[in-house]
Amino acid sequence: MTAVFFRANLFHAPGHSAGQTTDIERIDDAMIAVEDGMITAVMPPDDPARRDIDKAAVTDLRGKGALLPGFVDLHIHAPQFPQLGNALDVPLDVWLRTHTFPLESRYSDLEFADRVYRALVHRLLANGTTTAVYFATIHQPASLRLAEICLEAGQRALVGRVAMDLAETCPSYYRDASAEASIDDTADFLHAVSAMPGNNGQVMPVITPRFIPTCSDAALRGLGDLAAETGAHVQTHCSEDDWEHAHVQRRCGMSDTAALQDFGLLTDKTILAHSTFIDDDDMAMIAAAGSGVAHCPLSNVFFSNAVFPLRRALEKGLHVGLGTDISGGPAASLMDTARMTVIASRMLEEGVDASLRAGARGVPSSRVDFRTAFWLATMGGAQALDLPVGCFAPGRQFDAM
Repeated sequence: MTAVFFRANLFHAPGHSAGQTTDIERIDDAMIAVEDGMITAVMPPDDPARRDIDKAAVTDLRGKGALLPGFVDLHIHAPQFPQLGNALDVPLDVWLRTHTFPLESRYSDLEFADRVYRALVHRLLANGTTTAVYFATIHQPASLRLAEICLEAGQRALVGRVAMDLAETCPSYYRDASAEASIDDTADFLHAVSAMPGNNGQVMPVITPRFIPTCSDAALRGLGDLAAETGAHVQTHCSEDDWEHAHVQRRCGMSDTAALQDFGLLTDKTILAHSTFIDDDDMAMIAAAGSGVAHCPLSNVFFSNAVFPLRRALEKGLHVGLGTDISGGPAASLMDTARMTVIASRMLEEGVDASLRAGARGVPSSRVDFRTAFWLATMGGAQALDLPVGCFAPGRQFDAM
């Protein structure tokens, strides 16, 4: 295939870990060679190979601003877009029962689903999110429609049909009929997304148990078996707030992380949303499994009752990226999430209780800066998903804004 070339001023953070992101790399007047969507070369201005490039094959972007890698959003509840930022004054379990489950149940209406999902994907792309990880709903047709819309729009996406079957916590109008239905419908969804015409891996299906409090042990174990059988990605919530954390401890007698490992859901293709209450033992399990964490600092302010220990997680080798967590997170922009990442880390380090002396308020050495936040929004998310995006380098997809 003939190469095409993009001439641009670019910024990226290509380090292989957050510890290597002390600088954001800037290249003025770079020439990027692309073949079949893949970067084959990034040439600085003094590269002699540039003299042989046919000017007709070059798209000059220098007058249109700087080129950045596309953002990677690791945690989005697509059906919650209509209630973006609503009812954030109530606890998580109440918010689910009184607002979120009633809204998500409406996606049995395919016309409604189509309208919302198209608006959401358009908004995210406009905000620079070129790779997105979505929770959909329990409805197979609507969840497949979301995958189709992402495919049509050119967004790289991982889409999950939500599994939730536990009668004690899921309303009768919005839950799977049984554990078997959760497992079988998920298996059907995996096949249907992979078999979509024109889908060459741009849109990937995800095994999606909502979280332990809404799933029976049988469903969780069956979905873990399905993950082992298919090698598909997995996404779920982990240790998000006091209520969820306590539910899992009471029901399973162990932490959320340990329980997910026991169910076979902690894999090198798993994304754990929030993980606010994980301790060092949990971090060791997550790192050993190669799982990723979606850090959602905006929604954590409203629902998590604590601040995720981001810097400690990075120092312990966890793969971490960022998530807007629409709609618990009240913004559809990963730039806002990156900004809040820095703010939340300072709050954790400095503390918030003014009645305590300065040295006793916070957790020392918890801060991160804007460089790390930018890395998390790009390369961090790419590494968590093991996808060749996140920076401008040969062998990576030309995924840019």
